[in-house]
Amino acid sequence: MNSGSVFGIVGGGQLGRMTAQAAQRLGFQVSIYDPDPHSPAGMIAQATSTGAFDDTEAMAKFASRCDVLSYEFENISADALRMAARHAPLYPHPTVIEICQNRVREKAFLSSFGFPCARYREVSSAQEAISAAEELGCPVVLKTADFGYDGKGQSLIESPQAVVHAWDLLNAPRGVLEVWVPFEKEISVICSRGRDGKMAVFCPVENRHRHHILDVTIAPASLEPKVAAQALDLAKAIAERLGVVGLLAVEMFLMPDDSLLVNELAPRPHNSGHHTIESCITNQFEQFVRAVCGLPLGSAEMIRPAAMVNLLGDLWSNGEPNWAAALAFPEVKLHLYGKTTSKPGRKMGHLTALGVNAEEACSRVLAARQSLLRA
Repeated sequence: MNSGSVFGIVGGGQLGRMTAQAAQRLGFQVSIYDPDPHSPAGMIAQATSTGAFDDTEAMAKFASRCDVLSYEFENISADALRMAARHAPLYPHPTVIEICQNRVREKAFLSSFGFPCARYREVSSAQEAISAAEELGCPVVLKTADFGYDGKGQSLIESPQAVVHAWDLLNAPRGVLEVWVPFEKEISVICSRGRDGKMAVFCPVENRHRHHILDVTIAPASLEPKVAAQALDLAKAIAERLGVVGLLAVEMFLMPDDSLLVNELAPRPHNSGHHTIESCITNQFEQFVRAVCGLPLGSAEMIRPAAMVNLLGDLWSNGEPNWAAALAFPEVKLHLYGKTTSKPGRKMGHLTALGVNAEEACSRVLAARQSLLRA
């Protein structure tokens, strides 16, 4: 691709926005496709198209005006993406999103190639869920099969008697019941893979959640060297087997015996990789653009340890947060996503802090977020 080529992104949220910024720095024009004509990514793009994520005709028309295509999240019709791919090269391939947007297909893929994951059963009724809970043994987690993110559509079930209520809450035709695992840490690895098959992998990070939403990412994760190496190898092996061109985020559980279980896959930039904007030679968004556009990958080396915290809409409950207070921390960076409406649980932005080590960075970024609440 040449300077001035059109990079098309399906999805106009914050991941699309930060990808667009990276593409523009590399000299590309950016076109956004999203149902919202005023999406965060659309605000900064050179062009926008409005349409539903399952509208094959609108998607095809959008694609015909682009030189290359990708997407920023998984809740998109794979059939619509296949139609778009007839008009412009699209990465990762629609088959990748088809696997990763459905937990049954994702777990079947992982299991079929011997990648470690928690035991699970596909269920399509309350009775099937009861039988699966009895077979697997409680506690178990019931999750929607399709289009789940940020913990939506998940219930922890402590006993078979609670299954019916959890099934009713699911409000979906099918789900996945999986064994709850007593993990030590949740970690993730983001792997970039180019059209030529070459890969660059970011260091494993620790992710801490609150109400099923990522709250804090600590980079690098505190791991034994052999475990860190195993996590990197696992992410690369999955990306290779999937044939990803772009990014693949692999979420994992670190178990008490130092083994790893794969939790979920995301074939695009990931919330846990936001710290790379400040902490790495090449951040995840630039790496994503490089891979999709057929450019050489940059170094994923970490320059300094970092930590990131999400800024959710809850912070706006008493008015605009005190940005000056957070920015009074010299090694803290503020990123706001251009969303005009805040609501509890909605990701509005993030803070990243650097430090001499990950612990210092984590303390610093948490203090900076806390300062937002002060007058």
